[in-house]
Amino acid sequence: MNIRQHFMLMADYNMRMNGQVYDACARLDASSLTADCGAFFGSVLGTLNHILVGDLLWLSRFSRHSDRYHALISLTDLPQPEQLNDTLFADLSSLKNARTRVDSAIKQWLSEETLDSDFNRTLVYANSKGAVSERDFGELVSNLFNHQTHHRGQVSTLLNQHALDVGVTDFLIDIPDLLKDSA
Repeated sequence: MNIRQHFMLMADYNMRMNGQVYDACARLDASSLTADCGAFFGSVLGTLNHILVGDLLWLSRFSRHSDRYHALISLTDLPQPEQLNDTLFADLSSLKNARTRVDSAIKQWLSEETLDSDFNRTLVYANSKGAVSERDFGELVSNLFNHQTHHRGQVSTLLNQHALDVGVTDFLIDIPDLLKDSA
């Protein structure tokens, strides 16, 4: 498995799943989107904002890993979170527009601006509380996608409580079937 190709596949999965989740969320009214459901980030909208907050924090850190990462640098005009529970967008439409833009930037970054060797280096960064860490960059990119999957699962549960199904969530359907692809 080539790690860069794996991350590009994860970016495709990420875009598909975010699309499915946002399509399901569009069937909720504003009060259902913002109602505190007892989730860690309160509501459906709060959880979706948190996913974007996490992405923007990590992508900002990643943008300093190489001067080739223009797609990530282009996101600096979006609201910059200060805390993990920041509400960057108070309505679903604005949040969806930002989500789509971030997902497109991730895909462009991975497909056009990264090199395989980038993922074999470390990244030194400070977290939101100022604590400095040095970690494997490839593992941090894995964390970006894992974080989204984790919280989308929470949103999926909240949507299920409203009798809304987000559809197939398995990554498996995004993995090419080599038997079918060779036919």
